[in-house]
Amino acid sequence: MNSFWDAVNELLASSGYANLTWTSLVMVGVAGILIYLAIVKEFEPLLLLPISFGMLLANLPLGGLIHPEFYNTGTIDFDTVFHDGGLLDILYLGVKLGVYPCLIFLGIGAMTDFGPLLSRPSSLLMGAGAQFGIATAFIIAIAIGFDPNVAGSIAIIGGADGPTAIFLTSKLAPAYLAPIAIAAYSYMALIPLIQPPIMRLLTTRKEREVVMTQLREPSRTERVCFPILVAVLVILLLPSVAPLIGMLMLGNLFREAGVVERLSDTAQNALINIVTIFLSLTVGATAVGDQFLRPQTLGIIALGLIAFAFSTVGGLLIGKLMCLVTRGKINPLIGSAGVSAVPMAARVSQVEGQKANPANFLLMHAMGPNVAGVIGSAVAAGVLLSLFG
Repeated sequence: MNSFWDAVNELLASSGYANLTWTSLVMVGVAGILIYLAIVKEFEPLLLLPISFGMLLANLPLGGLIHPEFYNTGTIDFDTVFHDGGLLDILYLGVKLGVYPCLIFLGIGAMTDFGPLLSRPSSLLMGAGAQFGIATAFIIAIAIGFDPNVAGSIAIIGGADGPTAIFLTSKLAPAYLAPIAIAAYSYMALIPLIQPPIMRLLTTRKEREVVMTQLREPSRTERVCFPILVAVLVILLLPSVAPLIGMLMLGNLFREAGVVERLSDTAQNALINIVTIFLSLTVGATAVGDQFLRPQTLGIIALGLIAFAFSTVGGLLIGKLMCLVTRGKINPLIGSAGVSAVPMAARVSQVEGQKANPANFLLMHAMGPNVAGVIGSAVAAGVLLSLFG
């Protein structure tokens, strides 16, 4: 009988239950809240659900799925990862090597209609204005003592573009990849919570009620030439951002060329879905309690929220200015879509516009600043890489 209880005690002592710590319990609780928001509140579940479940898996002791210590140095020991690593260690290599962000951009390009931007090129101004949060967060991060490389990586969260944040941080500040990636993707998923209060605060009821006229339809020649010209102009100006811009514009060329439907369909469906699972799951798994729950990490997340909020403010202010200049023909709400979260931010503009005026249909108008924000955040990343890379 004693041997039976000894065996039971030994089993319990070697189990994950005996190795739970307060940090792992806190992170499991956070993961539970995010899972709730993804399933019950439907806050971008395609991102939030795999991120939160990855966080949950990584904080269950002794699972051995991921070992963050393998990636804390500047170089990757591939022999250690492949021989001693867990499942998520292998998948995480796509994040560390910058493969997933570029493949995500390929899919985004294939899914994105640049027509609204071509129809209203002034949308570029709102996309540029929405990069205001990047500059604000960079200045604040430098002021409180962060290294310029780290400050740049924190600031890019303001672009609301997870792949760009991962790409830039893996180059400038790889040790901070986990909190920056978590912050970027979490704030993207929580756009329906974060943006509406700012939108209502900075716009009047009259401005939110503005009904915009239908956009013109760009020609096929315009649509085909646009990704080619953007790729050439941006990559010549900022070669460091060639992987992101190149894949984004290749995906869009697949879409608009009209001769490679199979490639376009694969990029915008199967490929991006598979890569999203791998990227989101492993990004969430980097949030291991004993390394994540640190004052510096929490400071990064707070700065990321500031960056995101000020990016929303910047886009809205440009939208208000354009509303004034055009004498009420531009609804300022579409300016908030200048953050690079396609099409989440555009949908929020649509929802807020319809709350003010049920006859408002702002989605396609908001897609102009939204896709401009994708290009803008990639350009901002290229500038930071050129300065500090």
